[in-house]
Amino acid sequence: MPDTSPLPEPSRLARIRAMLWLAVGVALVLAMAAMLIRAQSQDTPSGNHAEWFGGPFTLSAPDGRTVTERTLAGKPYAIFFGFTRCPDVCPTSLSRMARLRSQLGADGMKFEIVFVSVDPGHDSAADVGRYVALFGTPIIGLTGTEAQLAQIKKGFGVYSAKSPLPGGDYTIDHTATIYLMTATGRFAGTIAYDEPDATALQKLRRLVA
Repeated sequence: MPDTSPLPEPSRLARIRAMLWLAVGVALVLAMAAMLIRAQSQDTPSGNHAEWFGGPFTLSAPDGRTVTERTLAGKPYAIFFGFTRCPDVCPTSLSRMARLRSQLGADGMKFEIVFVSVDPGHDSAADVGRYVALFGTPIIGLTGTEAQLAQIKKGFGVYSAKSPLPGGDYTIDHTATIYLMTATGRFAGTIAYDEPDATALQKLRRLVA
């Protein structure tokens, strides 16, 4: 007998996809944490974890500036990877970061929020600039070439891949984790997509302390 149960709604599919990539993100973060433990146990001479997490990158800002890891040095930052046509995870995550920043009061401006588009096929640097301006708080919007994005994604252990849509277009499945970096470029932890705000605030307070 044929299955006559209704197909999942698009919003439900989006939530399912988000949860799947959240699981991927958690696995990647655990792998990075294991690398950190190994690096510390080997007593790395430089003590600079940015050499193997995050690392060097070169991207473009909406105003035409070239932004590298050195550009961001000197101030902690929370970095998130997505794309401007993202229907759910990206706007939810950036709105949340804006809200958490506001809840931190004066400490909220002690860290940067960085959004990297992993969709150079649709998102120019100008597109990213217009997108981040929608969230009512200063956000550094960045993108780059396929090669430049491959480099930074590898450095942060970020996954992204095109997922075809009817009609020849595509969406992008991507890691939904927010990465926290210190002012010296060291990995300081993550904020998961479904993590309670109270826990996320504690992590941000430690980041700016």
